[in-house]
Amino acid sequence: MLAVEDLRVRYGKVAAVRGVSLTCGAGELVALLGPNGAGKSSTLLGIAGGLESGTVSGVVSLDDHPLQGLTPEDVSRAGVVLVPERRRIFASLTVRENLMVGASAWASRRQATAHAEQVIQQFPMLASMAHRHGGLLSGGQQQLLAIARALMAKPRVLLLDEPSIGLAREMVNTVFETIRRLRDDGLAIVLVEQNVANAIALADRALLLRKGLIEGVAQSGADQVLSSYFGRGEGAASPT
Repeated sequence: MLAVEDLRVRYGKVAAVRGVSLTCGAGELVALLGPNGAGKSSTLLGIAGGLESGTVSGVVSLDDHPLQGLTPEDVSRAGVVLVPERRRIFASLTVRENLMVGASAWASRRQATAHAEQVIQQFPMLASMAHRHGGLLSGGQQQLLAIARALMAKPRVLLLDEPSIGLAREMVNTVFETIRRLRDDGLAIVLVEQNVANAIALADRALLLRKGLIEGVAQSGADQVLSSYFGRGEGAASPT
């Protein structure tokens, strides 16, 4: 189980995260929701080891093994992998080559190549484009590739930062169905998402953040959360 206790993130004098605690176990999806500047992405970066030393405090552990202070590469090897906002795939590399970039968890290239074949078969849309360069994919295809690349690291916990941002509705549905399948297959997932209604519908629970603090926890009831917390109608996306 991923456990985060009193996570705090500061950028100079600015406190972006002011004491966030959460847990996420196998086959569970926890959504982090909130307005722009709430500290959602900073929380994911703090968990993943993606911030400079001295910026982050608190305790992050996986099955009681501490992760704080580790490099992003070591956190990934331990089983916690971040899919960053805006995908960040390599436009000049093919789909298959992008997958191999995420293969650091494997002892040999032969093992990594075999696993890449297994991963790509989970994404039929990508399987037919294995030799296409990443820059030629649509935004939704690139998002699927970013998730597939993260799976190359054999994660136990997947951190997803705004996976539906900028996507057409059809691809949003495809991405969310992919996330649902991964959760049902036993991955623990922490999701930051602008599409509040979809996130609430998929999440086991949602943490409502504002100004770096958790102000509430929603177990269910998208309508209630949308109206009381964001002041929006059903189906609206929150600001990022």
